[in-house]
Amino acid sequence: MVKLRNIVIFGLLSFSVAVLGQITFRGAWIATVANIDWPSEEAVGNPELQKAEMLFLLDSLHSIGINAIIFQVRPTADALYYSELEPVSHWLTGKQGSWGVQMNKCENEKISKWFDPLEWTIEQAHARNIEVHVWLNPYRVNLAKNDTSILAPDHIIRRQPDWFWCYAKQWYFDPGLPQTREWICMVVQDIVQRYDIQAIHMDDYFYPYPVGGQPLPDQKTFERYPRGFDNIADWRRDNVNLAIQAISETIRECRNDVEFGISPFGVWRNASVDSTGSATRAGITNYDDLYADIRLWIQKGWIDYVLPQLYWEIGKTVADYEILAHWWANEVRGTTCKLYIGMAPYRLEEPNAKAKANAWSTGNEIARQMRLNRTIPEITGECFYSTRPLLRNPRHVCDSIKNIYSEEEEYAMPWE
Repeated sequence: MVKLRNIVIFGLLSFSVAVLGQITFRGAWIATVANIDWPSEEAVGNPELQKAEMLFLLDSLHSIGINAIIFQVRPTADALYYSELEPVSHWLTGKQGSWGVQMNKCENEKISKWFDPLEWTIEQAHARNIEVHVWLNPYRVNLAKNDTSILAPDHIIRRQPDWFWCYAKQWYFDPGLPQTREWICMVVQDIVQRYDIQAIHMDDYFYPYPVGGQPLPDQKTFERYPRGFDNIADWRRDNVNLAIQAISETIRECRNDVEFGISPFGVWRNASVDSTGSATRAGITNYDDLYADIRLWIQKGWIDYVLPQLYWEIGKTVADYEILAHWWANEVRGTTCKLYIGMAPYRLEEPNAKAKANAWSTGNEIARQMRLNRTIPEITGECFYSTRPLLRNPRHVCDSIKNIYSEEEEYAMPWE
């Protein structure tokens, strides 16, 4: 009996070690919308300070074992890179469409007088063996707090106003229009062809999150381009499906070594409305509210990795991290799609986490989740939202991440 017990323990330990080395993608999101992570408001319009801030982020991330950044370069149909299609972001220069006074001295030396944030960040990241995944938002044009007066005179919404509609004070590309899909693919093609990136990345913003029961203003587009659908919800899902498939094909036509990743909201569907959904009670789901059928994209091979945002704690009643991690693992099993998990270190410093005893205030929930990830073989990566909150090291989370990663095998990047 003792021998059998020892054999079982040895087998479990061997399994744990085997799984432990599978977390090959160790990422962090660098959000630029509203200057969340980079550049800071103080650095807007100041290229030298922007460089210094980015170096601080990259060095700090590298020091705890991060080997990939997901860098937001198109938050609102604008650009934090040199683009002839869309205007430079006001979150970079202070004014959309303008590279600032330094740029006006010599029109033919735009990038040399300023700097191309994406090209420069790629160089710096690769020098630290960090992958660069370029994060694009497909449909959003502005935030509700920013009206359209901030948009550049040559913004596509001013040239093609019929391609857009407004919902809850925000403007969006109309997903039902073929012109929208063509435009997004042009943007993707431009980036993939010109920059040494490892992936194109999109998050959970497809159709907008529902606001106060307001209907989406797309009835006329549905009537104009029904494509055989008589149910508008199915039609909306097909609109997004067509976009994802077209983007996937665009990337593959340009380069075989660039991946396509999606980071969806953490719940596809609740089991209460679909027996194949997760044992959750989420108020919003990808399939029913955002019209994003992530499962289909996985099955069709349109995406190379899925990175669900599991921003809840283990044991949460309506959306349990552990239940969802296993649900997504089951979805990728037997497919070519890799599974990474999106995690929320920012929650360790939320006011309510300090005000009452919960998973985020009584321990390092991120470390707990990382340990769980290593017991699920399909999970081969994890990513932290977002960089600035992470690096503030709430509840010593950076120390925990570094310690866990230091236990694991180092994975060489292609450019080493």
